[in-house]
Amino acid sequence: MSAISQTLLDLHRPGAASDALGGMADTPAMAALPAFAKARTAMGLPEVSEVDVVRHFTRLSLESHGVDNGPYPLGSCTMKYNPKRNDVLALLPGFAYAHPLQPSATLGGVWALYERLQTMVCEITGMHSCCLAPAAGAQGELAGLLTIRAHFQHIGQNRPVVLVPDSAHGTNPASAAMAGFVCRIVPSNPQGRVDMAALRAMLTPDVAAFMLTNPSTLGLFEDQIVEIAALVHANGALLYYDGANLNALMGIVRPGDMGFDVVHVNVHKTFATPHGGGGPGAGPVAVKHALAAYLPSPVVVRAADGVCAPDMQRPLSIGQIKSFHGHVAVLLRAYGYLRTMGAAGLREASENAVLNANYLQHQLAPMLPPVYLGHCKHETLLSGERLNTSARQFAKRLIDYGIHPPTLVGAGCVYFPGDLKSAMLIEPTETESKASLDYQIGIFRKVFHEDAHDEALVNNAPTSRKIARIDAKG
Repeated sequence: MSAISQTLLDLHRPGAASDALGGMADTPAMAALPAFAKARTAMGLPEVSEVDVVRHFTRLSLESHGVDNGPYPLGSCTMKYNPKRNDVLALLPGFAYAHPLQPSATLGGVWALYERLQTMVCEITGMHSCCLAPAAGAQGELAGLLTIRAHFQHIGQNRPVVLVPDSAHGTNPASAAMAGFVCRIVPSNPQGRVDMAALRAMLTPDVAAFMLTNPSTLGLFEDQIVEIAALVHANGALLYYDGANLNALMGIVRPGDMGFDVVHVNVHKTFATPHGGGGPGAGPVAVKHALAAYLPSPVVVRAADGVCAPDMQRPLSIGQIKSFHGHVAVLLRAYGYLRTMGAAGLREASENAVLNANYLQHQLAPMLPPVYLGHCKHETLLSGERLNTSARQFAKRLIDYGIHPPTLVGAGCVYFPGDLKSAMLIEPTETESKASLDYQIGIFRKVFHEDAHDEALVNNAPTSRKIARIDAKG
């Protein structure tokens, strides 16, 4: 059995595990412990020595690809580098040792930081009130949609429908359905933007909200956003902002100023906390004044004496959506990132994210032409129409050169518009230097040459990794 395929069960050796309390059973210290602390029941766990445990997990970590050890151009997921100073902040003892079951009055430092971070999120998004509790973007979406539902229920309007563009993240229709709405899909026009004629026709009195990502998942800015907001509001509906791509707009334009009423922010992406692998994340939801009363709890407020605490007197709140206070360590990292960057730094990050994406788009266009002409925002959608194999096989070959595959669009991606049979969505983020981008461009050119002259090699990729090739159609 190879080392990479081993589990801790494979490393089990009877007697290998050491007893940290060995030889202490008869000491006064042990005798003073309560009975439940001395109870020992066999749990059937593998017996593995400390050195074998350390080597096992170190070996696994070396086989994992992440932004700390190589390029990660995964489209629409903002896999950018997290400065390690933010990890240090999250490990400060006063925060790291805080327990969620502590009396609220003993968590003053957490509440003060939350209140400041709420204010920052509101300032960046152009909203008026914020809850930091949701665990990730998808849960932030759910919280925002439940907030919208509560609002219309409170004012006595029956609006069971949510509109979602066909370029949206797959979580958008899923969140709408979970919140109890019927989801209707708004098509895109040939330029990849919202089809305005279709939107006008679909804005009926039963529509509660239109969910929109701007820039969209196609890397395009919805340049008719002011007209869209006016149409939605004239219909008595609300405009929801999926903040997954806020990385392209920080410090430049605010969703609230575009006309959005509700927004969630993927803190674990936009504000540089490590992202991927299922968590942990954070998806704060922020709203305009009219919706503030319905936000989930806790929402932290600052009293006249300057003391911060969660406001529990909110009878219209949709309630608690996440255990305790949300993912505190993730929010701490976000707070550290924002305090370090400042307003000018956030704007520069967005500008560099857009610059990097357009640089890649321009350099790769002779091989992988953009699906939509013109400048992109933070990510670019490139066509694989000139490949002899496919975008999927092209991406698999990139793995052999230590580059994480881009997001594949086409077969199986039912929520993307048009006939995108073979395309790649690439987001370099602002943390990649020009030298890094040029390196990646060189690898793309090499694989494109291989695709033209050695299809068998590309079709069988990856060939140099310890993890075997995973078969898939396309």
